[in-house]
Amino acid sequence: MNYWFDAFSGRTWDEFRKAGANISGFNVRFRKQVARLQRGDILLCYLTGVMRWVGALEVLGPTDDQTKIWSESGFPVRVNVKPRILLEAEHGVPMKQLEGKTSFFQGPQDVGKYHGIVRKSPALLQLQDGQVILDMLQQANSQPVSRPVDQRKLYRKLFTASRRKGKSEEPVQVSVPEDPEDVLASSPNSTTEATPSEVSEHTQTQHLLLSLGQEMGFDVWVARNDRSRQCNGVSLGEIPRMLEELPTQFNEATTRTIELIDVLWLKGNSIEAAFEVECTTSVYSGLLRMSDLLALQPNLSIRLYLVAPAARRAKVDREIMRPTFRLRDTPLGERCGYLEMEELTETVGKVRELGLAQSLKPSFLEDLAVHFGEEEV
Repeated sequence: MNYWFDAFSGRTWDEFRKAGANISGFNVRFRKQVARLQRGDILLCYLTGVMRWVGALEVLGPTDDQTKIWSESGFPVRVNVKPRILLEAEHGVPMKQLEGKTSFFQGPQDVGKYHGIVRKSPALLQLQDGQVILDMLQQANSQPVSRPVDQRKLYRKLFTASRRKGKSEEPVQVSVPEDPEDVLASSPNSTTEATPSEVSEHTQTQHLLLSLGQEMGFDVWVARNDRSRQCNGVSLGEIPRMLEELPTQFNEATTRTIELIDVLWLKGNSIEAAFEVECTTSVYSGLLRMSDLLALQPNLSIRLYLVAPAARRAKVDREIMRPTFRLRDTPLGERCGYLEMEELTETVGKVRELGLAQSLKPSFLEDLAVHFGEEEV
């Protein structure tokens, strides 16, 4: 028997239970993972947003049943399940209670690890971790404790809009941020200033990406207005293999946009990867620059990434689901991946310890990246 992580939103959890709690569904992108589920395996159910463990489901086997269960997506890759434990959100086990009890959450320094666990569904859990979570769910079921939940996070509203695809239109889901402070903070015209620690974290992350890129054999580029920033006593513009000028194959508007992207990896005249680092309030501005680049060069096939701390993951999710990004011919979330800063730093550290940086390929980033906009079950 194996234990698997199974993600729900507040809305899809309610709809799952109202439909009889006997079918769990997943995005088609995870068909291979679903195929690994075996009869008797346990799906441990987790509510995104409010970070609560709320259920345990026993897998009975695959099913072709496509009865409409969820209003926001079909989740067509499905398995029959038998519920063992079903909890309301307020009676769920907070993620915080797992600290020090599971391999992926030993302390605050492991925030990147547990975000790595909960970003894909289904995801295989270590046997001892699954048993710990199941034991805690059983206790919560037999001795319920009520803890308030943020209803806005629990029931984040997604709206249906239309996107033109070829000669036809198709429905897509978008988010519209409602928190006025959130909207103000994310505005590119916001007057909110970054703290010194945020500026330092931003520069350190740029340095990490630039130095890794040149170790991998790429030419590198740092945003023109950041070249004089220093990290470890070295100006970013002085890092080995730093280009003085960008390739000239783009028009003026495209070149100006590219010049301001935080970090680029280049091979000859080709851009291999582009990174925007967002440690401050202005997540929107980094996404907007990526979107502008794709609008100017829709056929440009480069890897795009937004790098931000784990604590900002939910904000990145909200912003990338805005209509201006979601209603593109190709939604920005499909082109621009989110890299969790802590996980990226840890991975690069391990690669360097093993002396593997020179043989590393840019594709390793896709193993770390999250592409938002694929609905959660």
